[in-house]
Amino acid sequence: MACQKAHFKNQILELYNKISNLKSLKPSKNVDTLFQELMSTCLPTETNIDVEKLCPKVQDIRTNLIKLRSEAIGYSEQHFSTVLGSLEDNPLHHLDLYPYYTNYLKLSKVEFDLVMLRTSHVPTKIAFVGSGSLPFTSIILAKFHLPNTTFHNFDIDPQANSLASKLVSRDPDLSSRIIFHTVDILNATEILRDYEVVFLASLVGVDKEAKVKVIKHLGKHMAPGALLMLRSAKGLRAFLYIDVDPCDLRGFEVLETYHPSLSDGFVNSVMVARKLSD
Repeated sequence: MACQKAHFKNQILELYNKISNLKSLKPSKNVDTLFQELMSTCLPTETNIDVEKLCPKVQDIRTNLIKLRSEAIGYSEQHFSTVLGSLEDNPLHHLDLYPYYTNYLKLSKVEFDLVMLRTSHVPTKIAFVGSGSLPFTSIILAKFHLPNTTFHNFDIDPQANSLASKLVSRDPDLSSRIIFHTVDILNATEILRDYEVVFLASLVGVDKEAKVKVIKHLGKHMAPGALLMLRSAKGLRAFLYIDVDPCDLRGFEVLETYHPSLSDGFVNSVMVARKLSD
């Protein structure tokens, strides 16, 4: 175990040094290769390494890597959303140009199944917090799983919402059912009571403290009985995304946590929680 732990720490330190010294995190062969190496290093599900017991230096690196990766993903999604939006025909016919589109298809199917297991009826209004330039979850759920549901996407970045809106603008059906709100979710209050399900993107919250602050806000303003779908990470994957513990979800009853296997094709764990009565 000590040997495995030391090897992992050396890998992480080496990758962090390379990534943190990049002049730009915008899409390039070097950037893509380094983050792919990081993902491969953190993908194993069977490990004896307890991430929470790693030394403070490695914990700081973990926090910084999540921030750097979040920034790189933002640039990547912005790039591909711009490319898709510039196509002559419907951009939604070419979503597979994005390298991880298949991953989103699989993740969204799992999330759809989890929602339907925990609701007595098909939800009519769903919110997605932190939808970004490529609102794949809303698009996939609206297009393939929930044809009569309205999706409200919340993002703090007006440019991200502008690019995302352009993707659905030429689709008569989805343009009427996918709505965008440019707002800091911490400033959204009464509107959050309108949704039967709220998705929280994995990259919302630059660190654990910020993530928990958003969860606390949702717990204060969501409707009693509404579902919160929250993406987290388990084990070494917590170097890719912030890991959320059930004790972080005050005001919610955690119903289920789904941890993916390597064969699932996506990285995130999915937590399903129900808002308790006020």
